[in-house]
Amino acid sequence: MASKLTKAMFSRESDEWETPQDLYDSLNLEFKFSLDAAATQENRKCLHYIPRESDALTAPWFDIVGTRPIWLNPPYSKIGPFMEKAYREAGNGCTVVCLIPSRTDTRWWHDYVMKAQEIRLIKGRLKFGGSTNSAPFPSAIVIFRGKGLRYGVFSSFHQGKQCTGTVAE
Repeated sequence: MASKLTKAMFSRESDEWETPQDLYDSLNLEFKFSLDAAATQENRKCLHYIPRESDALTAPWFDIVGTRPIWLNPPYSKIGPFMEKAYREAGNGCTVVCLIPSRTDTRWWHDYVMKAQEIRLIKGRLKFGGSTNSAPFPSAIVIFRGKGLRYGVFSSFHQGKQCTGTVAE
């Protein structure tokens, strides 16, 4: 019988997709995150986090950590508002690194993700939260870096290796 996590992954039972630890660890080596902007006590990746009970969409992330990097694996049911929030916080000077589904056909992708400095497409499908099954969607790492948001580097990321190129404006 399928596990509860596996059932949730292929249904709408949950929109919490716990970040794979090896992916987080490799990104944390690069960025040294100081805040997990959308987490629970059980799945947080940083000492400091904004719990589900708080409203991460209205919390002033810059006031919490200043310009120190922020990790964001948002609840996927609210991904549009979270992408807008990440974009706006970067405008305040924050660096926000996001793990999101690669849904290039959505409005939020074009309104916010395409304004990020960097997009890293993950080759293959991730296994979230210790699941034995891969996610039913591709994923991407989106990086909003501080002020002056425009198009930047477009990358592919898989198992700690990346290939980069540029995105035409």
